[in-house]
Amino acid sequence: MTYCLAIRVNKGLVFASDSRTNAGVDYVATYSKMNRFTWEGERSLVLLSAGSLATSQAVVNAINSDLEDPDAPFNLRKGKHLYDVASYIGSLSQREQLQHAPALEKSKVSAEASFILGGQIAGKSCEIYMIYPQGNYISASDDTPYLQIGENKYGKPILDRIITASTSLEDAARCAMVSLDSTVRSNISVGLPIELAIYTCDSLETPWHNKYRAFSPMFKSMQKQWNEGLRQAFSGLPRFDWEKED
Repeated sequence: MTYCLAIRVNKGLVFASDSRTNAGVDYVATYSKMNRFTWEGERSLVLLSAGSLATSQAVVNAINSDLEDPDAPFNLRKGKHLYDVASYIGSLSQREQLQHAPALEKSKVSAEASFILGGQIAGKSCEIYMIYPQGNYISASDDTPYLQIGENKYGKPILDRIITASTSLEDAARCAMVSLDSTVRSNISVGLPIELAIYTCDSLETPWHNKYRAFSPMFKSMQKQWNEGLRQAFSGLPRFDWEKED
């Protein structure tokens, strides 16, 4: 399991992901779930993945292979719209799952993987899409301008309370970090380091990117202030009637 999210606000896009792929008593593995593809001035894309690591890695390998093949019928640079690219990634995922379906069924192992694709193509708007294991996809809405894949329930409340279209990119990024931290605290299958990418609409440049570990000063400070703020807010909640009599 893992947790990835993308946020769309007026000024741009925020992407965040954890790096844990397996958790057990004596074995923990980490892999990046974030891939960035940029052609300056033409398009800038970010791909997040959750689910079967074998499937998601095979999809990324197929993407890179098609980019290197001049005879490939489609690749990331040929899509005129971001939904064209989302459809392409969904078909790659379906192809990989179907290829190994008989063997996986015998082993009772799931090959399903989910993806979030976001970015911008020159002349088009900034967009984010969630691509389901079945190959179909949805885009974020104005009412809910974020998408999540993986273990999403622990990190959802802050997104619902904070994120709107007018939220600044920096606040959206801080919100994404708190969302990831909340999930890490509550679920052992989600773990550090956290990757964060920020794309400014119409820049058509490589998104700003950073990786935060447990000892990263910014991440430690964010954790401390968020925890202290929650405690202070809790202490200030209204008293019950019988408490007021004391």
